[in-house]
Amino acid sequence: MTQTAAVPTQTPQAAPARMFAALLRAELQRLLRNRAFLIPGLLLPIMFFALFALPNLGGHLGGVAAGRYMLVSYAAYSLVSTAIFAFGVATATERASGWMRQLRITPATPAAYFSARILASLLLGLGSVLLLMVFARVTGGVSLPARQLLLVLLRLLLGMVPFALLGLAIGLSLGPAGAAPTANLINLPLMFASGIFYPLDVAPRFIQTLAPYLPAYHYGQLGWTALGARDSGQQATHWLVLLGYSALFALLCLWAYRRDETRRSG
Repeated sequence: MTQTAAVPTQTPQAAPARMFAALLRAELQRLLRNRAFLIPGLLLPIMFFALFALPNLGGHLGGVAAGRYMLVSYAAYSLVSTAIFAFGVATATERASGWMRQLRITPATPAAYFSARILASLLLGLGSVLLLMVFARVTGGVSLPARQLLLVLLRLLLGMVPFALLGLAIGLSLGPAGAAPTANLINLPLMFASGIFYPLDVAPRFIQTLAPYLPAYHYGQLGWTALGARDSGQQATHWLVLLGYSALFALLCLWAYRRDETRRSG
């Protein structure tokens, strides 16, 4: 009797961990098998660094070495792209295939599902950034001291949240055919207008005026200031702006989710 009574007390504690691990494993397998997303996600930041950073390693940007500055820029681009596409296109595809409806009848909670997706995206983004940094070190001798590297990675990984929510809002609002082009239409102009792809000092005046209102601008500032680059604003301002965009995109996700539920139940 004593042994039989002890079994149920362990099962509820172990189940959430096993469920989360299974969801995380499934998310990682899905991302790694999706070559249409994986290969560009890994290679485009490296290609941009090779084309635009390697020929200009001798200069300075924002008061720091240009190579390090652009290394952080393309790391930021890599993480933003991972967040938007891993959530946006994948969520739209899963909605269309019925996978999300099937999840509703399993013990998996929405919190566990989206937490696993966030962690999987963070891990893939981290892998992409590390691959970029290895390429920069081997081809251009560009590297960051260990302390700066950890600070840059910590800030950029935490700053991914609003972009993951933006991708999720796209995926919950559009179908597979519309999610991918919409994500591209948002991602690339956002990078150009925020100073990620080139310094704002050489940008047209209207882009210089627009940039401080965009989340990617403040996201880039988190990485650049970790290197010691000049910053016209305050560090707290960048975090507050990203927090505000996170709240906005979270509301968009909630609205899109409820609209989708209403359509399916109707």
